[in-house]
Amino acid sequence: MLIVFSSNATGDITMFGDVAERMFELMGHSGTIPSAIAAKDVPTVLERLKAAIEAQNNEGEDDYDDNQDTVADTEDEEDEPKVSVAGRAFPLIQMLSRAADENCSVMWRKQ
Repeated sequence: MLIVFSSNATGDITMFGDVAERMFELMGHSGTIPSAIAAKDVPTVLERLKAAIEAQNNEGEDDYDDNQDTVADTEDEEDEPKVSVAGRAFPLIQMLSRAADENCSVMWRKQ
């Protein structure tokens, strides 16, 4: 499943469903799809997301495991570097920042 985030302040961002679900958790959102964050709530959600990522970094839980539900078949897959939660959240943080600056809402839907 793919989730598309969109805002009038930016272009669209597409994330894999499991990554998007993690972002919803960090933002304190229910994860309902489709849904949205009202323009007035974007700054609060942005700060919540940043704080959650910072807390994970401080606890040493920065890596996001792409293969958490699968078994690696080859050594190459096992040797691939993990992408940090902060790295995965970066485009969403940028979108939320622009949306906050321009007083726009952020929406998401399944693709």
